[in-house]
Amino acid sequence: MPSTVRRLLAVGALLGLVAGCGGNAASTGTPVPDGELRIAAQFAPRSGYAMDTDDAFVVANLGSSETLVKAGSDGTAQPSLATSWTQDGARWTFTLRPGVTFHDGTPLTPAAVVDSLTWVAGVSAPPRAIRGIGLTAAESGPDAVTVTTAKPDPILPLRLSSVNTAILAPSAYTGGPPNVVGTGTGPMRIVSAQGTQEAVVERNDAYWGPRPQLARATVQFVTDPAARALALRAGDVQIAQGLPESSLLEFTEGNGYTNQSVAAPRTVSLMLNESRAPFDDIRVRQAVAKAIDRTALAEQALAGSALPASELFGPAVAWGSQDPPPAPDVQGAKDLLAAAGNPQISVTLATYPNRPELPTLATAVQGMLREIGVDARIQIGEYGPQEPGLLAGDYDMFLLSRNYLTDVPDAGSTLVSDYSCAGSYNINRYCSPEFDALLAPLGTTSDPAERQRIFTAAAAKLDADAVGLPLVHSQENAVGRDVAGYTIDPLAKQLLTTEVTRTE
Repeated sequence: MPSTVRRLLAVGALLGLVAGCGGNAASTGTPVPDGELRIAAQFAPRSGYAMDTDDAFVVANLGSSETLVKAGSDGTAQPSLATSWTQDGARWTFTLRPGVTFHDGTPLTPAAVVDSLTWVAGVSAPPRAIRGIGLTAAESGPDAVTVTTAKPDPILPLRLSSVNTAILAPSAYTGGPPNVVGTGTGPMRIVSAQGTQEAVVERNDAYWGPRPQLARATVQFVTDPAARALALRAGDVQIAQGLPESSLLEFTEGNGYTNQSVAAPRTVSLMLNESRAPFDDIRVRQAVAKAIDRTALAEQALAGSALPASELFGPAVAWGSQDPPPAPDVQGAKDLLAAAGNPQISVTLATYPNRPELPTLATAVQGMLREIGVDARIQIGEYGPQEPGLLAGDYDMFLLSRNYLTDVPDAGSTLVSDYSCAGSYNINRYCSPEFDALLAPLGTTSDPAERQRIFTAAAAKLDADAVGLPLVHSQENAVGRDVAGYTIDPLAKQLLTTEVTRTE
């Protein structure tokens, strides 16, 4: 595929406008009134649906939870449970949408909003979107809340589009983690949550927006991509997310399937633990970077289903690099290792199978590293059990897929959490005062162009320091049958919306 076409696809995907092989949520038949749907979801809850963790994405995808603000397709803040907002220094006032009720029948009130925001801001490890900003909330009359931060925050409304800041009913808060069953405001109401196996939702007949088309949906959490494909093939589910590229070839429109594929602001990077040898030596990290053929990874290992990465940000965003990645340089890599004293490098390369491209990439990277004398032993396991060790620096190399606009549709949050010295998700163990100084203006800069200039400079600095080597920019896929109204969300925040319906 020509590079120009790829870039256009990537940009369109971020806007949620591109769908491949069958179009955007094309129907396969006649809508079934009050239909039921079964879905094989790619990721399971790992923390008991805790709203201060990434499980909040699961709750949002179930169509249950909503936030004060939502992110528009252009990355700007749009009304949701709040209809408008104003800023006065470090204080923002949000006017609430009238007529909203929670799934338990109680009304949306300023007190309920304050309870939700106060809880999530007060947990021991606040979510990335609001961590370290000193967020407090207070009632402001009968229909508004005031949210204050320690310093003026130029992107606070965007922060409050994070799924972690969803507003739940007062009944959700009984002393422990909030209960998400029957306490949201979304178009679908959770009626059953069976751990990591499945969740069942039913239509919220009192929803403030358009009437949901579905009467009921069962979401099965199937972490094995082959099993998701098998469930779809057998007719056990109508939607399967994240299928292997080989499986996509059989689910064609001619066979009655709707196959969607969209580029997303997601990068697969090779994390190198800089807190211990051998990757505490920049020459070794640079050697690894030179050994990897990123174009081959995207176009051969992944059969063209991804884009080769030249830096952290790709063509899916305005500030991302449009340049091709550097060509591999095996001799240059060997020279760098020689300069580092020719260390005998035998390391573990770990990853996880939830995203089917990762094991494939791990095998390809292993072969490329072997060419420069690096022995990388592959270890594949579920991400959840591996995360504590990653955050503690107990690993060698780790292949990670990361959406850099997931928490907030602004890259500043990811840059701070993943790469600053005090970053909460700094898996690389990277710490550069110069890099932190580069990010510092993000705390006061609201101009999008200036923020994007900083993002570009930050990506260049990470590239120069050989930090978290970006390999490919991923694309998301899902296949449906007997379903309409379903569109992949590049930001992974929506799955069950009012438009999704069963067909026959």
